[in-house]
Amino acid sequence: MDKLKLGCFEFESRLIMGTGKYSDTPTMLRAIEASGAQLVTVALRRFNRERPADDLMGPLLGMKHLTLMPNTSGACNAGEAVKAAHLTRELTGSPFIKIEIHPNPHHLLPDPIETYEAARILAAEGFVVMPYMPADPVLAKRLEDVGCASVMPLGSPIGSGQGLATAGMLKIIIRNSRVPVIIDAGLRSPSEAAAAMEMGCDAVLINSAIAVANDPPAMAVAFARAIEAGRLARLAGIMVRSDSAVATSPLTSFLARDKSEPI
Repeated sequence: MDKLKLGCFEFESRLIMGTGKYSDTPTMLRAIEASGAQLVTVALRRFNRERPADDLMGPLLGMKHLTLMPNTSGACNAGEAVKAAHLTRELTGSPFIKIEIHPNPHHLLPDPIETYEAARILAAEGFVVMPYMPADPVLAKRLEDVGCASVMPLGSPIGSGQGLATAGMLKIIIRNSRVPVIIDAGLRSPSEAAAAMEMGCDAVLINSAIAVANDPPAMAVAFARAIEAGRLARLAGIMVRSDSAVATSPLTSFLARDKSEPI
């Protein structure tokens, strides 16, 4: 399958994994390994050098095939997000940063104004900027214009499992984007991930749907296969819908006979 390109980086897998909500770290690590994911996002607060047992940096950095994409979850404004980005780059050495600015804990929707400002600053500083954003086609173009490596519109609110509720806006973003479009948040099932890829998304970020499954490693495999199937279907060319039935083979041609032929 073709590779996902983010800035000057390339990835075989189009599944990006989150690291929250797992029952324990070993389960999370098994799910990541089973998924084949190469890009994993983790919040700054999950790096805890004072409590090594709670620190994810060591285990994640120990998985040599992984690239870490630290995120700014917990930031309430652009200034806090920029500070978090600088700290995570020092801790991990990763040039990636996923901007997450959602100041209202009741709906966790991203703040478009503060997200744009943080993206503008961090892209100018050389980060590979991946902003989590509302499904807003105008904002997507603005973020692209300031140098973001991708845009990451939500399918539906974080952890809601409401699927591709923003599909109409996502299609507009995909149609007009010159950078990868990655669905982030709200997907519940592998079939929804496949639908996102068939729609033309370039990758999908999954956290809750895998982490809270009865068997997270198995669910991670299911999502990985669904994403690959959706991407292959998109590249192969999905048939056009028709308003009426269209025969797949002639229905009456075998009845047409040259009358000069003997019976």
